[in-house]
Amino acid sequence: MGKHENYEVMTRDLILPILEENNVELYDIDFEKEGSDWYLRVYIDKEGGVDIDDCVNVSRAFNKILDEKDYIEEVYIFEVSSPGLGRQLKKDVHFEKSIGESVDLKTYKPIDKCKEFTGILKSFDANSITLSINDEDKVFIRKEVASVKLTLTLDI
Repeated sequence: MGKHENYEVMTRDLILPILEENNVELYDIDFEKEGSDWYLRVYIDKEGGVDIDDCVNVSRAFNKILDEKDYIEEVYIFEVSSPGLGRQLKKDVHFEKSIGESVDLKTYKPIDKCKEFTGILKSFDANSITLSINDEDKVFIRKEVASVKLTLTLDI
């Protein structure tokens, strides 16, 4: 495991008690570089969704720990946010919670001349993701999938 993955693991271990105190759950943690800046992003969620107060409370409490532990070598920007309505599904727990939901799946290479698919998430395992598209099941090889996100729908 590289040091950046270690940052994510340490962040998870240190932030879980704060999340529990604030009645929110951890959705994901990313430590990534964008342009010349490093970002430590913690995504939180709860039944009914998180609000700005949830994010502020977690951010303030965890900033104290970040200052105290000082375990990240790089200069970085710390952010706490919701994973959003069109949240990306990365981990098995994300897929499990989204069975039966409409998702947008993108592949690295075209399949039948198409790289973008929308369907109902039927199942997944370590090697594949199955979507129901127009009442037909289509199986995608997981390592050939670039991203899977919940479909954004607008209720008007």
